Amino acid sequence: MAQILAISSQVARGHVGLSAIVPALNELGHGVIALPTVLLSNHPGHPNIAGQPTDPALLGQMADALEANGWLAGIDVILSGYLPSAAHVEFVTATVARVRQRRPDCRYLCDPVLGDDPKGLYIDKGAASAIRQLLLPLADVILPNRFELAWLSGLPVTSPAEAVSAARSLGVETAIATSIPSATGLLLTMQIDANHAIACAVARRTSVPNGTGDLLSALIAGGWKLGRAVAAIDALLDESAGFDELRLTTTKRVWMTASPLAESAVELVQRKARPCP
Repeated sequence: MAQILAISSQVARGHVGLSAIVPALNELGHGVIALPTVLLSNHPGHPNIAGQPTDPALLGQMADALEANGWLAGIDVILSGYLPSAAHVEFVTATVARVRQRRPDCRYLCDPVLGDDPKGLYIDKGAASAIRQLLLPLADVILPNRFELAWLSGLPVTSPAEAVSAARSLGVETAIATSIPSATGLLLTMQIDANHAIACAVARRTSVPNGTGDLLSALIAGGWKLGRAVAAIDALLDESAGFDELRLTTTKRVWMTASPLAESAVELVQRKARPCP
């Protein structure tokens, strides 16, 4: 199994950020080193919240210690999520370079946590711009939602064809884009590379607990195919209906055993894309 370095937010209560990523990856059998970019009591969507960002200098000292102990040399995958400042983005940039000096084949997955519909951008614009300028060129895979894909590319994303164009404009090897609207009213999760585009469709829900994007990034980092990952999250949302947080730890058998959804080739105006192998 892989050794994964996860860099994202940490909450005391609930399953978002590292609090979703770490248990999911552990359940899949992977080893995880987790570096928190912010420590919070709970997700900011709740009425009351306490916490603060982790000093990037402290994160650097932690990375130094991990390297001195020989643990960064064994990292197979790096996954980054919530980065509240440009300094945190710079820390991730340096960490990816540091690990790849020893492990050139280390894969880097970037979940560009910038904002969402309908709120828009909810991190500092300087941090968002730094993610676009510094992290996207390093990433093997990016995992934006619809809003983030549009913001990063500067292009409209209102259909599957527009999502493909926006993703390919970024020059990243693979983009996995969520919450893409379709003509049928279903929401698509799309996997897009230079030559192929596939999608999995799920019903639109009126209310969804936070953390699904974090969980998707963990499952993809853990080696799951798109159809299996999307099915797992959809099954977990069924089990979490009526709750204010994902019921990740109490329903792990449900999401672990969900039957994979069909991965359908995306029909584009200019050509028909072939499904990924």
